[in-house]
Amino acid sequence: MSKKKVVIGLSGGVDSSVSAALLKEQGYEVIGLFMKNWEDDDDAEYCSTRQDWIDAVSVADVLGIDIEAVNFSAEYKDRVFAEFLREYQAGRTPNPDVLCNAEIKFKAFLDHAMHLGADLIATGHYARVRESTVAPGSFELLKAIDHTKDQSYFLHRLNQAQLSKTLFPLGEIRKTEVRKMAEQLGLPNAAKKDSTGICFIGERPFREFLNRYLSYQPGPMKTPEGDIVGEHVGLSFYTLGQRKGIGIGGIKAHQHADGSSDAWYVARKDMEGNTLYVVQGHDHPWLLSASLDAEQLSWIAGMPPVGGQLSAKTRYRQADVSCDFRMVDPQRMQLAFDASQWAVTPGQSAVLYRDDVCLGGGIIANSLVL
Repeated sequence: MSKKKVVIGLSGGVDSSVSAALLKEQGYEVIGLFMKNWEDDDDAEYCSTRQDWIDAVSVADVLGIDIEAVNFSAEYKDRVFAEFLREYQAGRTPNPDVLCNAEIKFKAFLDHAMHLGADLIATGHYARVRESTVAPGSFELLKAIDHTKDQSYFLHRLNQAQLSKTLFPLGEIRKTEVRKMAEQLGLPNAAKKDSTGICFIGERPFREFLNRYLSYQPGPMKTPEGDIVGEHVGLSFYTLGQRKGIGIGGIKAHQHADGSSDAWYVARKDMEGNTLYVVQGHDHPWLLSASLDAEQLSWIAGMPPVGGQLSAKTRYRQADVSCDFRMVDPQRMQLAFDASQWAVTPGQSAVLYRDDVCLGGGIIANSLVL
């Protein structure tokens, strides 16, 4: 029998490199594919595409596998970046990683891999896929064994066709072990730092980047009582729960008797009135939500779970929280939390779980504050 051919996304990072090594060790015919998803202003100061490509080629050479580069910049701009800008202009805070996985890494990349004759694709994500024991032929998305690195949140929009063709070699391995394996294999990027930030922004200042693409208008910053405490530079540049970079100095009317004052947080956006509402104190009622509505739903199984008690994440770096789930209509779900959630943000994803199984989720439309 001929070996199964796996095309893996090789980014130049440690995770995808070790994933490729594991696949080769398991007997697959492995081909590396380096994706270039951004071309505008791709300079060495902020974007590391050139160095990433050099690292990916060096890894492929050490592992003895073929590698090719493919340019998905046009697809990325149409399917991910345009939506990213639309959401920000509307005052929401989108998560481009979720969209990039659904539209590029597991759609454009998957299609390209199939044209190359691949049987399967693989990435360096920390997650697991397994065939269902209840419904053979259908697939489940599970959290990674290493819950501190689990990336199932970003993968919740994948469907059955995509999961059936996908391998996540790192799903059963802890990140510390991945680093050790990279060193043992003599990979040239073994000590390379994990990338941070959004791929098309790199490490550049976020507000400076958005300035070039969004129209914006300064307006008042107000407290819930209507006091004007400053001026915002444009509603798109703020997200709920934000503390840094608001630009409110010590206002005597909002200080304690000893001259100290509680930290300010972004709590609400009034798009029609072009007003940013800010509050003092981490646990201000305007920052706490009892429930949320989400739309643009996507279910791993192809259908929603049965209503009732599940757990959810409303942001990536968050422990699962217990909630009551119900479908409002085919396009909308509602989550009611057992304990109030902090800074539930429209545009972010609400992702549902049953234990370690990721069920899917949707985009947060609004929340009910206390």
